[in-house]
Amino acid sequence: MEKTLKKYFPFFVLPTLLAFSVAFIIPFITGLYLSFCEFTTITDAKFVGLENYIKAFGKGQGFVEAFGFTTIFTIVSIITVNVCAFTLAYFLTKKLRGTNFFRTVFFMPNLIGGIVLGYTWQAMINAVLANYGTTLVADAKFGFFGLIMLMNWQMIGYMMIIYIAGLQNVPPELIEAAKIEGATKWQTLKKVTIPMIMPSITICMFLTLSNSFKLYDQNLALTKGAPMDKTEMLALNIVDTFYGRNGFEGVGQAKAVMFFVIVALIALTQLYYTRKKEVEH
Repeated sequence: MEKTLKKYFPFFVLPTLLAFSVAFIIPFITGLYLSFCEFTTITDAKFVGLENYIKAFGKGQGFVEAFGFTTIFTIVSIITVNVCAFTLAYFLTKKLRGTNFFRTVFFMPNLIGGIVLGYTWQAMINAVLANYGTTLVADAKFGFFGLIMLMNWQMIGYMMIIYIAGLQNVPPELIEAAKIEGATKWQTLKKVTIPMIMPSITICMFLTLSNSFKLYDQNLALTKGAPMDKTEMLALNIVDTFYGRNGFEGVGQAKAVMFFVIVALIALTQLYYTRKKEVEH
């Protein structure tokens, strides 16, 4: 069987490899090269070395400010989304009436597109703030908390489903053994349940981290970076640079490459440490 699989392995892999190369590898290599060029189209690219990367950190580019705002947003989102999702999952795995209904209701926001969510939450938040004579984009803190609420509302249900799957796979005999030994509910949760669902925690943290860093649609629809680009996140900053400023296509491409490297490094670091916890337990 193994000999047969090895023999026909290239035939099965080739279609997927070709599609992956066309859709990802070739564009990535081309984009990496263009980040070192000045261009308006691929055909007129002129190599300029590290000039685009230097300009990306220059005054008026907003890349550093966008990175700072995105980092703070991501940290808060990871904590709030995962804590709320785990709490909901914990209670919805208990023998309560209507748990299936609530699981469906909490998951539904994840099915709605980011642009629609952004404009919907913008209207709702502005309706509340109108009572206080202000708007969502009047102060950066309103935009920040608006994005946090939107992110939580959209992501909690999805993460909850993953946590529910993890909680349902915890062996009941371990919980019973902890009770027999006199462990409290908190001790059982801390010493038994959480260590056993570390794979689910790893997945949820990775998804929350990557989705928070890559957030674009919701940022565009909710605040569009206002006021004065103080709520502009990295993805929005890159798109505005590439498509909104003539002659800055190379700078936008350089920002995109740095964005990819930053997110990849942070995500891989997070995966390494959380998977290490899985092995330890």
